[in-house]
Amino acid sequence: MLLSDIKKILDAEVLSGEDDAALCKKDIHTACGCDLMSDVLAFVKDQSLLLTGLINSQVIRTAEMMDIVAVCFVRGKTPAEDVIELAKDKDITILSTQLPLYTACGMLYDEGLRGRSND
Repeated sequence: MLLSDIKKILDAEVLSGEDDAALCKKDIHTACGCDLMSDVLAFVKDQSLLLTGLINSQVIRTAEMMDIVAVCFVRGKTPAEDVIELAKDKDITILSTQLPLYTACGMLYDEGLRGRSND
């Protein structure tokens, strides 16, 4: 699924300064909704979208380690400018949606974006 589609589905705002043309080039293979970065390290594969309520720099550093393409902050949360700048430096797109985590994950699932399979 393209990141531009995810933006539309979640009615999300792009915080990292990317335009719609750049979003149309980023393909997301899986998604993960999680606030425990240790779980992200254990279960997330590359080319993923991370949905989380955490807004600190550790989220971006974890995303970088796991080759996560984008992070979507839920419940209308917006990280500090230093976190946004770190994401820009690491080429990680940041989105923000007003939706709660559970709802956002469900909407993406309904549209065909799945999580990591256990096989």
